[in-house]
Amino acid sequence: MYTQLLLEHFQNPRNVGELDPPAVTVEASNPACGDIMRLSVRFDRDSAAEAKYKVRGCTASIAAGSVLTEWLTGKRREEIAEFQPSVVDAALGGLAPESKHAAVLCGDAVKLLLKRYGGGA
Repeated sequence: MYTQLLLEHFQNPRNVGELDPPAVTVEASNPACGDIMRLSVRFDRDSAAEAKYKVRGCTASIAAGSVLTEWLTGKRREEIAEFQPSVVDAALGGLAPESKHAAVLCGDAVKLLLKRYGGGA
């Protein structure tokens, strides 16, 4: 059901936690399944210098948050704006249809992040 990559990120999640201000913190939720992701990103000169997350949700959402924070770190705002849920899906070795919502949750969090960040550090 789960790929080895997904299980690795679930069992050994990267970048768990929350960053203090002036980091940008957003919370995205999936009302259908109840998963919630809290994403914090510290920007330095329009690049994501550090990213952390917390998830209340399923195995796939926990693993997806881990992958998302790894992907975000070092990316410029323009690159972040290009994010698609398929990035998370591919990085986890392909999500089962019933777990695709985890990648969508990441996409929702990134949209909120960009809206909140607004281009200024």
